[in-house]
Amino acid sequence: MQRLNEDIKTGKLQGIYLLCGEEAYLRRQYRDRLKNAIVGDDTMNYHYYEGKNISVGEVIDQAETLPFFAERRLIVMENTQLFKSGGEQLADYLEERAESTYFVFVEPEIDKRSKLYKTVKAGGCIVEFTTQDEATLTRWILGMMKKEGKNISQNNLRYLLEKTGTDMENIRKETEKLFCYVLEKDVIEREDIDEICTKQISGHIFDMIGAIADKQQEKALALYYDLLALKEPPMRILFLIAKHFNQLLQVKDLHKKGFADRAVAERVGIPPFAIKKYVVQAGRFSPEELRSAVEACVQAEEDIKTGRMNDTLSVELLIVGYSR
Repeated sequence: MQRLNEDIKTGKLQGIYLLCGEEAYLRRQYRDRLKNAIVGDDTMNYHYYEGKNISVGEVIDQAETLPFFAERRLIVMENTQLFKSGGEQLADYLEERAESTYFVFVEPEIDKRSKLYKTVKAGGCIVEFTTQDEATLTRWILGMMKKEGKNISQNNLRYLLEKTGTDMENIRKETEKLFCYVLEKDVIEREDIDEICTKQISGHIFDMIGAIADKQQEKALALYYDLLALKEPPMRILFLIAKHFNQLLQVKDLHKKGFADRAVAERVGIPPFAIKKYVVQAGRFSPEELRSAVEACVQAEEDIKTGRMNDTLSVELLIVGYSR
C-alpha cells in the first residue's frame, strides 16, 4: 500500500494495477484515487467494465484506441473473475499493451497461479487489501471522530468494533449513523452505540452460542428467529454456527497448549479485541461438547443437502438439542 500511495503522490504511475483482497472499502477507495490520478475528470478516455461476462476482445480493441486529446486512456475492470480463469487472452495482450492505456483491475479473489496474475506481477503493481488490524481500525475511527468533533472512550470504541465487525464499509456506515444520532453531543456513549448501531450477524451467532452454553433455549431460539426475520438463509446460519463452534474448539485447544491471547487470535482468525470474549465462552464448554457440536453441524448440513430434513427445521433442532 505504501508503494501505491507513493505512486499516486508523485504521479509516477504504473501501467497496470491489481487491487485485490477481502477489504472492499479499501479496494474501492484506491480504485477511485487511481482513476483521479490517471485521467482525472476525463470521461472520454475512461472505460469501466464489471462482471464476468465482459468481452475481452472488446476491451483489447478499446485499449488499442489512442487517447482522445489526452496522454492517457484508463480501463478499469472489476469483479471479472479473470484472475481465476479465462484471462489468458488479456494476459497475452498486456505483455505488449499500448503504453498510453492504463489498466486497473479490482478483484476480491484471485488465483496467484493464473497467467494473468503472473503477467500483472511481472509488469505492474499488485496491492492486496486484507482485513485491517485493531490498531489500524482504531486510528481510522478516531480520525473520523476528530473530524466530526466527537470523542469516545477506548472501551466504547472497542465495543463499537464488537458491534460493527472489522469490515471498513460497515464501520463507516455505522459511524455516520452515530454522528447523525448524537448531533450536538461531544462524547459518544455506549448507550448511543446500542441505540443506533446494527449488530453484525457474527454478533448474533456469538450471543446465540452463549445462550446455548447457558441452556437458555428460549433466548437461543429467539435469536435464531431474529436472523430468519432479517432474511438470513438457514444454511448460512448453520455455516456460521459450525464455524463459531470450531473456533471455540481451537481457542480452547491453543490455550491449553499455552498460547497467548494475541497468538490464539491470529491462528484462529478472530479480531484481537474480541479474543477474551471467545476465551470466556470456550470455557463454558468441554472439548467433547464442542467437537460433538461441530459434528452435529456437519450432520445437519448433510441431512439438508440430501433432502432428509428441511433447512429451517434442521437448524432449529440443532439449537434445541444443545440448549436443552
